[in-house]
Amino acid sequence: MSISVSLGPLAALIAGILILVAPRLLNYIVALYLIIIGLLGLFGPGAHSLHL
Repeated sequence: MSISVSLGPLAALIAGILILVAPRLLNYIVALYLIIIGLLGLFGPGAHSLHL
């Protein structure tokens, strides 16, 4: 039996639990999410050319 877990849903689950436990973490979790998504958009797969 093999279990495959995607990173996105796992990160969302962990973030949701952390927000429930400590609601003051919401600002940091959202900021970190936006930074990661931005970096993946800039330097992720297929981002080798500059699109202006």
